[in-house]
Amino acid sequence: MRVPLSWLREYVDLPATETGRDVQAKLVSAGLEVETVEQLGDGLKGPLVVGQVLTIEELEGFKKPIRFCTVDVATANGTGEPQEIVCGARNFAVGDKVVVVLPGAVLPGGFAIAARKTYGKTSHGMICSSDELGMGDDGTKGIIVLPPETEVGKDAIELLELIDEVLDIAVTANRGDCLSIRGVAREAAIGYGLPLRDPALLDVPGPNAFGYPVQVSDPFGCDRFTARTVTGLSPEARSPIWLKRRLQKVGMRPISLAVDITNYVMMELGQPLHAYDRSLVQGTVGVRRAGEGEKLVTLDGVERELHAEDLVITDERGPIGLAGVMGGANTEIADHTDVDNSTTDVVIEAAHFDAVSIARTARRHKLSSEASRRFERGVDPAAAAAAAQRTVDLLVLLAGGTADAGVTEVLAPSAPHTVTAPADHPDKVAGVVYGRETVVRRLQEIGCDVYGQDELIVTVPSWRPDLVEANDLAEEVIRLEGYENLPSTLPKLPSGRGLTHRQRLHRRVGRALAGAGYVEAPNYPFIGEGVFDQLGLAADDPARRVVRLTNPLNDEEPALRTSLLPGLLGALRRNDGRGGHDLALFETGLVFHPREEGSAGVAGHLPVDRRPTDEEIAALDAVLPEQPRHAAVVLAGAREQAGWWGKGRPADWADAVEAARAVAREAGAELVVRQGQYGPWHPGRCAEFVVVLDGSETVVGHAGELHPRVVKALGLPARTSAMELNLDVLEAVGDGTPQAPSISTFPVATQDVALVVDKFVPHAEVEAALREGAGGLLEAIRLFDVYVNDEQLGDGKKSLAYALRFRASDRTLTVDEASTARDAAVALAGERTGAVLRG
Repeated sequence: MRVPLSWLREYVDLPATETGRDVQAKLVSAGLEVETVEQLGDGLKGPLVVGQVLTIEELEGFKKPIRFCTVDVATANGTGEPQEIVCGARNFAVGDKVVVVLPGAVLPGGFAIAARKTYGKTSHGMICSSDELGMGDDGTKGIIVLPPETEVGKDAIELLELIDEVLDIAVTANRGDCLSIRGVAREAAIGYGLPLRDPALLDVPGPNAFGYPVQVSDPFGCDRFTARTVTGLSPEARSPIWLKRRLQKVGMRPISLAVDITNYVMMELGQPLHAYDRSLVQGTVGVRRAGEGEKLVTLDGVERELHAEDLVITDERGPIGLAGVMGGANTEIADHTDVDNSTTDVVIEAAHFDAVSIARTARRHKLSSEASRRFERGVDPAAAAAAAQRTVDLLVLLAGGTADAGVTEVLAPSAPHTVTAPADHPDKVAGVVYGRETVVRRLQEIGCDVYGQDELIVTVPSWRPDLVEANDLAEEVIRLEGYENLPSTLPKLPSGRGLTHRQRLHRRVGRALAGAGYVEAPNYPFIGEGVFDQLGLAADDPARRVVRLTNPLNDEEPALRTSLLPGLLGALRRNDGRGGHDLALFETGLVFHPREEGSAGVAGHLPVDRRPTDEEIAALDAVLPEQPRHAAVVLAGAREQAGWWGKGRPADWADAVEAARAVAREAGAELVVRQGQYGPWHPGRCAEFVVVLDGSETVVGHAGELHPRVVKALGLPARTSAMELNLDVLEAVGDGTPQAPSISTFPVATQDVALVVDKFVPHAEVEAALREGAGGLLEAIRLFDVYVNDEQLGDGKKSLAYALRFRASDRTLTVDEASTARDAAVALAGERTGAVLRG
């Protein structure tokens, strides 16, 4: 919201010495985000005056049309003689009043003006356009042509209000009232302790039976509709300079007088309005939801197919406007340049629409407008009648119109919103003692009516729909008293609380993966369901059941993720496309699964003045989706770089499996690795991870190389590998924090064995048998070689070589003890897997 300081001063008597920077500081202290203060006319220096074109001579022989003009500037040039000026613009004629900058002046941007010879003539100044004066878009392309009644020689800097300061405010979603000069003026008046001249305080006639007929069929979507009629508008009437300049300063383009007035009142009071050409409206104006197959050509010239939830304005023909968003072209106010067909009678609409309906319509049609921005943030419903009256007054004053006596006002029954709160509630929230008197005074300053002593009954003003509970009122008191005045105190935490076991595991896993060379890449938790097809998931895969968002940020990603892989693989693809080919990324985060049908409920509000009880937290969790925490990694390119130290190697499925083992070690969980087949992974290069939970095996994740079809569908580098685990299940089966290894003073005895087994016997089964057979003396076992040679080993055979480390905690082992343990391990492996010692 752009707020000219000159316009703000019209409603608040700010001290004359206050600059835009001073006002900015005051508003920021009150909680408004004033991003910049623009200095209009910065560096501008006169003489800049009004001139009248006396003669125009067309210069021939140049590549573009050039005109040599004489302009009457009265005595502004010191001589009273006509000023000779060369100009290339063609949108003015002899007799027109224009803006002339004379030699010695400086235009915005440091452009100094001097007499100079050009096109064979000497030009003593310039005839100016709005761009050259930094005025913004005035709706024309060329020289500024002033009204005929403008006085020749008048100072154009003052006339065009070229020097001003404009505050640019980033209005948050809850402060729709500040999308108006009225709202910002109220905040400035509170900040300076000055009275506000409220522009909405007008004498408004009551409704009567003579107004334009209106029928509201959807009182929920439109709870207030005011219609006024003005007739006899002069076709020659134009927007005055002051009106155009105010619109330009707030970032709007002047169009025509009737439209400019509705835009002006919207920026002044915050109430969007629309003016219809009465001669083009047929019959009763209605408000309803759109019907099946209805279409509307909006003012931007686009034909839009309407949705059943769209709120529309209609007449006897059908839709004539998209309520709260944009009017229709079939009732558009005629352009003032066409005097013969100019609009002379208008119907003014000032309505209040449901914020959610307007927001969804604007998003659905990708049609954000100044009106929709205000309605979706909350518009003061009580200002509609005043805004209509203000529009009528300006049309009568500036266009010579006549206000019809008829006033239409359709109202849905409603009552003011009240909030009950203890008088010391802001004290408890802020940790500061304000006292009842201060609390009441601050609430009254923002427009609340306050009753009661220890328990306050607060009626919130119609322009603050965001004040719905006691904490909102506390926030108002705190911000107006000054956030900077809050003391910096550390909270007093009860003993025995800190990070939960789940949080500690989450951090340990992140540190372990980072230490293994992975880079954390957090992603948004939103997905589109098409990614499941790209990942090759079966039609009945549980991961396809998603939690849908009611109001998604992106229509292409309307659901919450059930896996971390889509986001990670997207990050890997983007980085690979930007030249980073050797990648190892990880993420630990929540995934979301819907609860069973009928088990969901409505989430309540948790208290803020104390820690919620376990029962309150459990009740909230019961209505939320299931949110297990997962850990995932993706790899591509080189895992180890080549250099003087030796050859590098590419990342492969084994690295993904090892990442899973690292995660399991942090959870203290025993992970069984076996061959698996699931979704995005290559069937022959996919590991399945299993743990024993409550006496039964539970699959907690997968790892391996992605299927070539998945790699192609997602645009990933060849041989991309990935892993994903359910951290919550690992935590449930783990034995807590990993224990540090014990250090023995006795030496280790190492025995190597090479076993020949069938090619399809998993290494994990062989290792498990060796570990069990070796008994308690076995300290560690490591597979250090896999050898395949059909000529030496036989068809379908492979050799697995293991290093077995034996150690006793109380003595030095003898060779016989180590050999006996090794033989027992080999025997059990042979019994279970058919392994034989390699000769």
